[in-house]
Amino acid sequence: MKNIATMSRRGFIKLAGFTCGYAVLGFNMTREAVAATLEFIGLRQQSVYEADRKIYTIRKSQDNPMIKKLYAKDGFLHEGPCGHESHHLLHTHYSDRSESLKALKAKGVKLAL
Repeated sequence: MKNIATMSRRGFIKLAGFTCGYAVLGFNMTREAVAATLEFIGLRQQSVYEADRKIYTIRKSQDNPMIKKLYAKDGFLHEGPCGHESHHLLHTHYSDRSESLKALKAKGVKLAL
């Protein structure tokens, strides 16, 4: 590309025309692509919600009869949702495994994540 100071008027006008045309067309094409993507996302959300509404009669976990039975006075977790036994059985614990991964990498094992 020529230096703008040594460019002829005709070359400058051509360059400016191409730049403006690309900016206008590029913007319109981008706007149309974003609109199409948002429309697709909206249709996908609508179909997922419609499928959930038709298939699943129980929409909330607290309305599930099995959960109600589990936490009932004579149920397995009778202490309630925040009791000691439910916390022990239903919650996970973090354990640092980075040293094991470093040892495997040092041995030359390739890990695909």
